[in-house]
Amino acid sequence: MELWIFIAAIYLIYLLFFKKKKNKSGNSYSYKAEKTPSRVWKNDNKNNGNNVVNDDSEDDALATFTLNTGRSVEYRISATPRQAASKNTGALAQWIQPGNEISAGGVVIAGGFLYFGQRMKPPGQSLSGNYNDGSEASLIDATLKTQRVSYHYEDSSLGYWPEYSSLSPESRGAYLSWLASDRCDASCPVGYVFIYLYGLERRALVDSRDENISDAEFRSLFSEVERLRSVFFDNRSFRHYSYQLLEAMTILRPEIKLSAASGTQAGLSNGMMFKLSLAKAVDAGIPVSADQALTWVTHHAEYAMRTPARRCAREFAMLFKRRYTLKYGDGMVVKPNKTRLRLDYAPASPSLRGVRLPVTDLPDPSSLKGPVQKIVTLAEVCTEELDAYSRYLGRKDTSENDTAAIMLLPADIINESAGDVFNAFRTWADGVIAGKEGLTSVADFWEHMGASFPKKLNKKEADLMQAFAAKMGYRMVPDPFYHHVKAEVGGVLVLFAAGDEHRFSPTSAFTLAVMMLRLGAIVAMIDNSIEQSERAVLENAIDHNALFNEDEKRSLHAYLTWQLHTPTNMTGMKNRLALLNSAEKAAVGQFIVSVACSDGRIEAAEIRQLEKIYSGLGLNPSTLSGIIHQHSATGQPQTQAFVHKTAAPQEFTLDANVLARHESATDDVRKLLSTIFTEDETELHEGATDQQPQTDSLDHAHSQLYKKLRKKEQWPRKEATKLCGQFGLMLGGALEVINDWSFAMVDAPVLDDAEDDIWVDQEIAEELEEV
Repeated sequence: MELWIFIAAIYLIYLLFFKKKKNKSGNSYSYKAEKTPSRVWKNDNKNNGNNVVNDDSEDDALATFTLNTGRSVEYRISATPRQAASKNTGALAQWIQPGNEISAGGVVIAGGFLYFGQRMKPPGQSLSGNYNDGSEASLIDATLKTQRVSYHYEDSSLGYWPEYSSLSPESRGAYLSWLASDRCDASCPVGYVFIYLYGLERRALVDSRDENISDAEFRSLFSEVERLRSVFFDNRSFRHYSYQLLEAMTILRPEIKLSAASGTQAGLSNGMMFKLSLAKAVDAGIPVSADQALTWVTHHAEYAMRTPARRCAREFAMLFKRRYTLKYGDGMVVKPNKTRLRLDYAPASPSLRGVRLPVTDLPDPSSLKGPVQKIVTLAEVCTEELDAYSRYLGRKDTSENDTAAIMLLPADIINESAGDVFNAFRTWADGVIAGKEGLTSVADFWEHMGASFPKKLNKKEADLMQAFAAKMGYRMVPDPFYHHVKAEVGGVLVLFAAGDEHRFSPTSAFTLAVMMLRLGAIVAMIDNSIEQSERAVLENAIDHNALFNEDEKRSLHAYLTWQLHTPTNMTGMKNRLALLNSAEKAAVGQFIVSVACSDGRIEAAEIRQLEKIYSGLGLNPSTLSGIIHQHSATGQPQTQAFVHKTAAPQEFTLDANVLARHESATDDVRKLLSTIFTEDETELHEGATDQQPQTDSLDHAHSQLYKKLRKKEQWPRKEATKLCGQFGLMLGGALEVINDWSFAMVDAPVLDDAEDDIWVDQEIAEELEEV
């Protein structure tokens, strides 16, 4: 009977517990990933009878757990750095000073700066914080197995948070080999260097506060970290951790005046030294200096520096400090806030927890948003000003020393970037203007510009010359915008002072004068020389016109000087002049004879040249003798020069006694020149630019091509050529047409032919869209 009662009880227990647990085993499990499984979580699984199997294989700092709850479930969580279990037996670790030898794994190490032994001091509360002093990731335990290999060896045991005890025997041997070397080889795996840094970190931050470490030893620790940082500076992670250790050491012992490395090089988002210096300045009522403001904005955690500020860090710093000084003088005054300063150190070693450095009671202005917003706004302005310069340097085969790059710098910092070159250029240019009427060769200009002399002057080179001259405070002739022709490689140019005014827009009177000077120079230089009387006529036409301001007169005089020193012919004019009617051609003929006769005589060679020009005009050369006779029959001496009197607007009048009989003809010439100038003019000579832009809008093919090009900033030449072919266009011609259109609309080219690539100037493109 008792046996049956026992069996029934067992069956009842089975129904109540085992059947219920079996039904529950079909339920799904939901786990929340944590860096380490909580103690409660592990205890619960242990109590429930679940088997927890720890997979010791390392896979990118992940741990794998298999949970057996009626079915197999694999669960992976991020693992924190392993904390070696503290030992209760074995020799206590000692700090080995440089010069004291130790032996481990058959390797003799004399360099010191390391912990050597089997266990650290027992866990406890230290002056420097609550540390797990029972473990140390850098501790060299000579009882652990090692295998001697080169320090270049590494395997999977050298993870992100390496520890000596968890290394493979081969990796331990490699680390010991590195310690036995001079520790100066930058090709050494940086994981070994981090293990070494862990020991220096503990000695500097823990032992130095719990024990009586001398200033001399502390300084030697600082110097060793500095040395390591210089060797392994290219490693971003090591650069960060080594810098913040130097910062912490400097703060811990300010009395020995350690010099931490540059915060700018460290790339920290919240440097402790900066926070401390800023707090002291604000607490004392001292304005925030330009250097502090620059550090604040460049390292602020919530502000991301854009490409121009990062690529052109030196130029950005100079521009920002100059702008900041102009706006805030000695600096921005920030009121102390209530938030108190805390300097928390995040150790590199997995054996240490966070350290709070001791500081006096100070405000923490680094947490304020108002001042940061002001300097961020200023930083954004500086970044925009460096955008074009940055994009240029982002191209292939460019340098900050290129003249083209310097031209893109803001005027505030251009002298600081290339002061010697610019001062030398100004000295040379002033001498040319004073002694040679500004006349110089194109080659000489490029030499003093500090740039390589090009084989050909295309539009890009011509624009660069104009930009450089303007940057230096000068104007250069010829200027395609004003004179509709550009300089040639083997030619000359004329410089003159720019004056206080900005570039002016050419008026109708100015453009008419340009044409008059051009035709007058052709006639005056028929005999390859210029008489003073001939030049006086042309100069008076500039000086005695009340419609011209001083800037316009300087430009016209410089253009006249250039024209009289540049070979000139009828190239580009013959076809257009052929469209004139017979009366207009006759008026032009009268005018060129007037210029030729202005010196009171005419040579046979001049007559032959006039005949050629008459033939080009379609005029009968046999009529020349009669016209010349009319000029010489005035009764005035042959040496009589033309005298320019005060003219009516847009008129050039000559002495009445000389040209009284030709007043009507002169008026016809004036009207004729105005008509010629309003038409599109071909080049004066090979390489000259058109007088006016091609059109105010692009044709269909070029318009579609431009829309395609607009979609991205950089086009490989082959790709751009293929794209042009889709529209039946040649690349070179298409670029010129689109740039001529862009120049007409916004006075700047939108496309840049940079040999291997075609670049679309996004700022100009945006400006074109707004027009």
